[in-house]
Amino acid sequence: MRTDAIEGSPLLELDSVHVGYGRTAALHGVSLHVRPGETVALIGANGAGKSTTLRAISGLLKPGRGSIRFKGRDIGGMAPDRIVGLGIAHCPEERHVWPAMTVYENLVLGAYLCRAAATVQQRVEKVYERFPRLKERHQQLAGTLSGGEQQMLAIGRALMSEPVLLLLDEPSLGLSPKIAAEVFDVVREINRQGVTVLLVEQNVHNALGAASRAYVFETGKVVAERDAAGLLEDPELLTAYLGG
Repeated sequence: MRTDAIEGSPLLELDSVHVGYGRTAALHGVSLHVRPGETVALIGANGAGKSTTLRAISGLLKPGRGSIRFKGRDIGGMAPDRIVGLGIAHCPEERHVWPAMTVYENLVLGAYLCRAAATVQQRVEKVYERFPRLKERHQQLAGTLSGGEQQMLAIGRALMSEPVLLLLDEPSLGLSPKIAAEVFDVVREINRQGVTVLLVEQNVHNALGAASRAYVFETGKVVAERDAAGLLEDPELLTAYLGG
């Protein structure tokens, strides 16, 4: 994990954000911040509002109240493609690769805002360097990949936009412990190379092993903020909000 995060103004800041699905409230005044160079984890039980928070940041959901600021600019309610253009990429839960398209075609779609073919190809090669297995399978249909390979493809596709901030939602979901460990090694390497990461992860030890700080969510609210190591050493808090 990065421990040398840049001090000063947050890269991302949420202030009293409220979000709902129709008439059902999902977030109740969520406030948090992420500094440049950090990996920050959002942890909590299913339905606590973690994924909703990422969707609000990436523009898939519009806040009813509150503000979401990226590099000091209010992006709350901005169209998702504009948010990608500002430097935020969202790797969603359950991967959502295009199964009938090849690995290569999935990656190219991740750079849809880039008009220069040579630059797109350079980005593809960069992803292949990070994920050699994807290079081996570049003409294989994404739907025929293993779960771990699909997760690597989803992360690689998100990196094709060359984000400043990467939103990762449940990257170890459905993976074996061995493959999940490989994925989190990649997350740490991405962060070491300068990409700030905001991570949602059900496996608390995976999340806190990759993060420098964490926010604990319960029923659409932030109920605690701790450094990752301190949270692992607080069994009462983990039991209270995560079931141990």
